[in-house]
Amino acid sequence: MLRTALTCLAFALSLGLASCANEPQISHTPEKAEEAGTAPVTGNDPENTLVIETKDGKVLIGLRPDLAPNHVARIKQLAREGFYNGVVFHRVIPGFMAQTGDPTGTGAGGSKYPDLQAEFNPAAFERGTLGAARSQSPDSANSQFFITFTRVPHLNGQYTVFGKVTEGMQHIDAVKKGTESNNGQVDNPDKMLKVYVLADAKT
Repeated sequence: MLRTALTCLAFALSLGLASCANEPQISHTPEKAEEAGTAPVTGNDPENTLVIETKDGKVLIGLRPDLAPNHVARIKQLAREGFYNGVVFHRVIPGFMAQTGDPTGTGAGGSKYPDLQAEFNPAAFERGTLGAARSQSPDSANSQFFITFTRVPHLNGQYTVFGKVTEGMQHIDAVKKGTESNNGQVDNPDKMLKVYVLADAKT
Protein backbone atom coordinates (compact mmCIF):
# COMPACT_ATOMS: atom_id res chain seq x y z
CA MET A 1 0.00 0.00 0.00
CA LEU A 2 1.40 3.33 -0.97
CA ARG A 3 2.03 5.46 2.12
CA THR A 4 4.65 7.95 0.98
CA ALA A 5 4.09 11.68 1.40
CA LEU A 6 3.39 13.96 -1.52
CA THR A 7 6.89 14.92 -2.61
CA CYS A 8 6.63 15.30 -6.37
CA LEU A 9 4.64 18.52 -6.70
CA ALA A 10 7.07 20.10 -9.14
CA PHE A 11 7.09 16.96 -11.28
CA ALA A 12 3.31 16.77 -11.09
CA LEU A 13 2.95 20.34 -12.24
CA SER A 14 5.29 19.70 -15.13
CA LEU A 15 2.90 16.97 -16.27
CA GLY A 16 -0.17 19.12 -15.83
CA LEU A 17 -1.23 17.97 -12.36
CA ALA A 18 -0.21 14.34 -12.69
CA SER A 19 -0.28 12.50 -9.39
CA CYS A 20 2.34 10.81 -7.27
CA ALA A 21 0.18 9.57 -4.40
CA ASN A 22 -3.43 8.39 -4.19
CA GLU A 23 -4.66 11.09 -6.55
CA PRO A 24 -6.43 11.21 -9.90
CA GLN A 25 -4.37 12.52 -12.80
CA ILE A 26 -5.41 15.25 -15.17
CA SER A 27 -3.45 16.55 -18.14
CA HIS A 28 -6.01 18.72 -19.87
CA THR A 29 -8.46 21.48 -19.13
CA PRO A 30 -11.72 19.88 -17.97
CA GLU A 31 -14.92 20.72 -19.77
CA LYS A 32 -17.12 23.47 -18.38
CA ALA A 33 -19.28 22.35 -15.48
CA GLU A 34 -22.90 21.63 -16.22
CA GLU A 35 -25.31 24.36 -15.14
CA ALA A 36 -28.14 22.02 -14.24
CA GLY A 37 -28.41 20.41 -10.83
CA THR A 38 -28.39 16.71 -10.12
CA ALA A 39 -31.43 14.47 -10.22
CA PRO A 40 -33.35 14.06 -6.95
CA VAL A 41 -32.63 10.99 -4.89
CA THR A 42 -35.23 8.27 -5.18
CA GLY A 43 -34.48 6.49 -1.91
CA ASN A 44 -35.14 3.15 -3.59
CA ASP A 45 -31.92 1.57 -2.31
CA PRO A 46 -30.90 2.95 1.09
CA GLU A 47 -28.42 0.09 1.52
CA ASN A 48 -26.47 1.49 -1.42
CA THR A 49 -26.87 5.19 -0.64
CA LEU A 50 -23.97 6.91 1.07
CA VAL A 51 -24.62 10.11 3.03
CA ILE A 52 -21.89 12.71 3.59
CA GLU A 53 -22.78 15.48 6.02
CA THR A 54 -20.88 18.73 5.40
CA LYS A 55 -21.07 22.13 7.09
CA ASP A 56 -23.48 23.21 4.34
CA GLY A 57 -25.74 20.17 4.21
CA LYS A 58 -26.11 16.53 3.25
CA VAL A 59 -24.75 14.92 0.10
CA LEU A 60 -26.35 11.67 -1.05
CA ILE A 61 -24.43 9.31 -3.28
CA GLY A 62 -25.95 6.38 -5.10
CA LEU A 63 -23.40 3.57 -4.93
CA ARG A 64 -22.97 1.15 -7.84
CA PRO A 65 -22.19 -2.39 -6.67
CA ASP A 66 -23.11 -3.54 -10.17
CA LEU A 67 -20.06 -1.67 -11.49
CA ALA A 68 -17.54 -2.05 -8.65
CA PRO A 69 -18.74 -4.38 -5.89
CA ASN A 70 -15.48 -4.44 -3.95
CA HIS A 71 -15.10 -0.65 -3.88
CA VAL A 72 -18.71 -0.26 -2.76
CA ALA A 73 -18.25 -2.88 -0.05
CA ARG A 74 -15.11 -1.09 1.20
CA ILE A 75 -16.62 2.39 1.43
CA LYS A 76 -19.69 1.02 3.21
CA GLN A 77 -17.50 -0.95 5.61
CA LEU A 78 -15.41 2.11 6.46
CA ALA A 79 -18.46 4.34 6.78
CA ARG A 80 -20.03 1.89 9.20
CA GLU A 81 -16.85 1.90 11.26
CA GLY A 82 -16.92 5.70 11.49
CA PHE A 83 -13.64 5.90 9.59
CA TYR A 84 -14.63 8.91 7.50
CA ASN A 85 -16.12 11.06 10.25
CA GLY A 86 -14.13 14.29 10.52
CA VAL A 87 -11.88 13.52 7.54
CA VAL A 88 -10.94 16.57 5.45
CA PHE A 89 -11.17 17.32 1.75
CA HIS A 90 -7.39 17.56 1.42
CA ARG A 91 -7.16 18.16 -2.35
CA VAL A 92 -9.74 20.24 -4.18
CA ILE A 93 -9.09 21.61 -7.67
CA PRO A 94 -11.61 24.11 -9.10
CA GLY A 95 -13.34 22.78 -12.20
CA PHE A 96 -12.00 19.28 -11.60
CA MET A 97 -12.66 17.37 -8.38
CA ALA A 98 -12.74 17.25 -4.56
CA GLN A 99 -10.71 14.47 -2.93
CA THR A 100 -11.02 13.08 0.59
CA GLY A 101 -10.89 9.82 2.53
CA ASP A 102 -7.38 10.09 4.01
CA PRO A 103 -7.43 10.28 7.84
CA THR A 104 -3.96 11.83 7.82
CA GLY A 105 -5.09 14.68 5.56
CA THR A 106 -1.91 14.38 3.49
CA GLY A 107 -3.10 12.39 0.50
CA ALA A 108 -0.77 9.51 1.39
CA GLY A 109 -2.82 7.70 4.03
CA GLY A 110 -5.46 5.00 4.01
CA SER A 111 -7.23 2.39 6.07
CA LYS A 112 -5.89 -0.70 7.85
CA TYR A 113 -7.30 -2.89 5.09
CA PRO A 114 -5.44 -4.13 1.99
CA ASP A 115 -5.54 -2.13 -1.22
CA LEU A 116 -8.22 -2.98 -3.74
CA GLN A 117 -7.82 -4.36 -7.21
CA ALA A 118 -9.04 -1.98 -9.89
CA GLU A 119 -12.62 -2.42 -11.07
CA PHE A 120 -12.46 -0.22 -14.16
CA ASN A 121 -15.78 -0.10 -15.96
CA PRO A 122 -17.52 1.73 -18.84
CA ALA A 123 -19.17 4.38 -16.64
CA ALA A 124 -18.09 7.90 -17.59
CA PHE A 125 -16.76 10.58 -15.28
CA GLU A 126 -19.51 13.18 -15.30
CA ARG A 127 -20.53 15.89 -12.86
CA GLY A 128 -20.93 14.28 -9.43
CA THR A 129 -19.19 11.00 -10.27
CA LEU A 130 -17.60 9.11 -7.35
CA GLY A 131 -14.18 7.74 -8.26
CA ALA A 132 -11.58 5.75 -6.34
CA ALA A 133 -8.33 7.63 -5.82
CA ARG A 134 -5.16 5.66 -6.43
CA SER A 135 -1.45 6.01 -7.12
CA GLN A 136 0.19 5.22 -10.45
CA SER A 137 -0.53 1.56 -9.72
CA PRO A 138 -4.05 0.60 -10.86
CA ASP A 139 -4.48 -1.71 -7.86
CA SER A 140 -3.68 0.82 -5.11
CA ALA A 141 -7.09 2.26 -4.19
CA ASN A 142 -7.85 1.95 -0.51
CA SER A 143 -10.00 4.48 1.35
CA GLN A 144 -9.57 7.69 -0.62
CA PHE A 145 -12.11 8.87 -3.16
CA PHE A 146 -12.96 11.92 -5.22
CA ILE A 147 -16.09 13.57 -6.61
CA THR A 148 -15.86 15.37 -9.94
CA PHE A 149 -17.24 18.88 -10.41
CA THR A 150 -17.72 18.39 -14.15
CA ARG A 151 -17.25 15.90 -16.98
CA VAL A 152 -13.66 14.64 -17.11
CA PRO A 153 -13.51 12.14 -19.99
CA HIS A 154 -9.73 11.91 -19.63
CA LEU A 155 -10.32 9.76 -16.52
CA ASN A 156 -12.70 7.32 -18.18
CA GLY A 157 -11.46 3.77 -17.87
CA GLN A 158 -8.44 4.90 -15.83
CA TYR A 159 -10.07 5.16 -12.40
CA THR A 160 -12.80 3.05 -10.83
CA VAL A 161 -16.25 4.64 -10.92
CA PHE A 162 -18.42 3.35 -8.08
CA GLY A 163 -21.18 5.87 -7.55
CA LYS A 164 -22.67 9.27 -8.33
CA VAL A 165 -24.10 12.15 -6.34
CA THR A 166 -27.89 12.09 -6.50
CA GLU A 167 -28.62 14.97 -4.13
CA GLY A 168 -26.68 17.84 -2.57
CA MET A 169 -24.03 18.39 -5.25
CA GLN A 170 -24.16 22.09 -4.41
CA HIS A 171 -22.55 21.23 -1.08
CA ILE A 172 -19.60 19.62 -2.85
CA ASP A 173 -19.38 22.72 -5.05
CA ALA A 174 -19.09 24.77 -1.85
CA VAL A 175 -16.14 22.82 -0.40
CA LYS A 176 -13.08 25.03 0.17
CA LYS A 177 -10.69 24.77 -2.76
CA GLY A 178 -6.99 24.90 -3.41
CA THR A 179 -5.54 26.00 -6.73
CA GLU A 180 -4.13 24.23 -9.76
CA SER A 181 -0.75 25.81 -9.02
CA ASN A 182 -0.49 23.97 -5.68
CA ASN A 183 -2.06 20.75 -6.99
CA GLY A 184 -5.26 21.46 -5.11
CA GLN A 185 -3.81 21.28 -1.61
CA VAL A 186 -6.09 23.13 0.79
CA ASP A 187 -5.14 25.20 3.84
CA ASN A 188 -7.57 24.74 6.75
CA PRO A 189 -9.72 22.42 4.63
CA ASP A 190 -13.40 21.63 5.02
CA LYS A 191 -14.26 18.20 6.35
CA MET A 192 -16.85 15.48 6.17
CA LEU A 193 -18.61 15.85 9.50
CA LYS A 194 -20.26 12.43 9.32
CA VAL A 195 -20.45 9.68 6.71
CA TYR A 196 -22.90 6.79 6.88
CA VAL A 197 -25.03 4.38 4.87
CA LEU A 198 -28.60 5.66 4.54
CA ALA A 199 -30.00 2.29 5.62
CA ASP A 200 -28.32 2.80 9.00
CA ALA A 201 -29.77 6.27 9.59
CA LYS A 202 -31.90 6.55 12.70
CA THR A 203 -35.41 7.73 12.00
